Amino acid sequence: MRNLHGLQALAIAGALFLTATSAWSQSQQGDIGWQSYNRTLLSDRYAPLDEINKTNVAKLHALCTYDLGVVTEFEPGPIVIGRMLYATSEMDTFAIDADTCKEVWRTHENIVVPGRHFPTNRGLAYLDGKLFRGTQDARVFAYDAATGKKLWDTKILETKGESVPAAPIAWNGMVFVGNAGGDIKGVKGRMYALDAATGKIVWQTYLVPDQGRAKTKSGAEHVVASTWQNKTNVPITGGATWSSYTIDTVTGLLYIPGGNPAPDFNNGLRPGANLFAGSVVVLDAKTGTYKRHYPLVPRDFHDWDVSATPILFTSKSGRLEMAVAGKNGMLYGYDLATHKRMFGTAVTTRRNTTAPLTKKGTEFCPGASGGAEWNGPAYSPDTNLIYTGEADWCSIVTLEDDDDTVAAEEGESWTGAIKKAPFGAHPPEWSGWLMATDAETGKVKWKFKADAPVLSGLTPTKGGLVFAGDMNGNAFAFDAASGQKMWQTKFDGAPGGGIVTYTVGGHQRVAMVSGTNTFVFPLSPKGSAKIVIFGL
Repeated sequence: MRNLHGLQALAIAGALFLTATSAWSQSQQGDIGWQSYNRTLLSDRYAPLDEINKTNVAKLHALCTYDLGVVTEFEPGPIVIGRMLYATSEMDTFAIDADTCKEVWRTHENIVVPGRHFPTNRGLAYLDGKLFRGTQDARVFAYDAATGKKLWDTKILETKGESVPAAPIAWNGMVFVGNAGGDIKGVKGRMYALDAATGKIVWQTYLVPDQGRAKTKSGAEHVVASTWQNKTNVPITGGATWSSYTIDTVTGLLYIPGGNPAPDFNNGLRPGANLFAGSVVVLDAKTGTYKRHYPLVPRDFHDWDVSATPILFTSKSGRLEMAVAGKNGMLYGYDLATHKRMFGTAVTTRRNTTAPLTKKGTEFCPGASGGAEWNGPAYSPDTNLIYTGEADWCSIVTLEDDDDTVAAEEGESWTGAIKKAPFGAHPPEWSGWLMATDAETGKVKWKFKADAPVLSGLTPTKGGLVFAGDMNGNAFAFDAASGQKMWQTKFDGAPGGGIVTYTVGGHQRVAMVSGTNTFVFPLSPKGSAKIVIFGL
């Protein structure tokens, strides 16, 4: 594979998105925005801004707050195009002034989904004046970015219980997004490309076999199907996607994090490696054709999704790498020239990871809601460090009888367990980690232990900082090289969504999401959904 040192420099400058983001190029002040869920299509989240830096971050303060006035699972990664900040909740899509928080427009969709799985939405994609998002009833919408007018509506639902919470990404006239719900009986993970102008489905690729055949268009069908040896009364289920995706626009390759196989905790009902669940799957973005995959959690039986976006970057040695973190508490680094794993580093507590689950109950760490959740790693070319936010939280899982699992109806929960503790525990026995890991060796350089899981987006900047938030309502700025805490603030809700930084009128701003209220995490701060914008 070719050296992408020059490409990474372009990505850092934001040039990968210039052609796709007309509002960016038309910004009167030449401001720098945040054009995709993870800023660039390579997803490294690094922001080349240094007005806010180690010498003055202590002066950072809230300039304004946009309060949606609802208490919900608020987990979006905002995007900033020109002067507009766009974000979503489960039901709403909105645009606010990225400097004053003034609402420009807001739409509301009254989506009713009986028995819905996760009532959340993780954000938008932008392309050529349009915004794109998924919904809990498995549709994809396009809006006019200037007015909020709905332009098209495409339904991709195939099975009861499916949803589209992931933030799409957009490139080359197409919108890329997958379905979620792999913990629902009968739901099979699939990836889609839709025509950005019309919403028409351009291609669809299954991430697990469809009726024993994997629709990969590449001759991989037999290999994939052979890794699922289910009996006829145990449907192939899983491989869903939950967060967002990555595109290398030079090679045209799309990198997809694949969720767990199901039933989640009973791999005895699904013998085999269960491809492509628990893997990063690489497709040709133009055709949906399978290219390769990187298996991370084969034969998973802990609900350890690979749910967070993988990142691509060129390290200081000139090596093109992929870094990915999963719910299994590991950070993996891959050399993309050889496709070989360079390292696997534990970035949260790991204990009892190979012990079989039983009907008496088995504790393991990280638990079913531990490790990396919906936000993945970030990389700084200044420090050559990869940053990960993690939940340090164990589970006790008690298996149910095989017959009870098999008897579940299509569209019902499909985990194979009757009890998962400490779900709902008050107070939870948890903590969190922010770790900085050397991109070449996988060695942890520094770490910060938080009182609660660190699930926000992580944002390193040219100013020598990395921003993060924990589920106790705290947001932080750290010295990106040393880990010294430089700044802290407190919200009335958990900052479990994106933290983005950009410039408006030539001045750097930091926007943070607060009010993440999810039933999976028993939270103390339960504030309403808000976007808070900070400046010096």
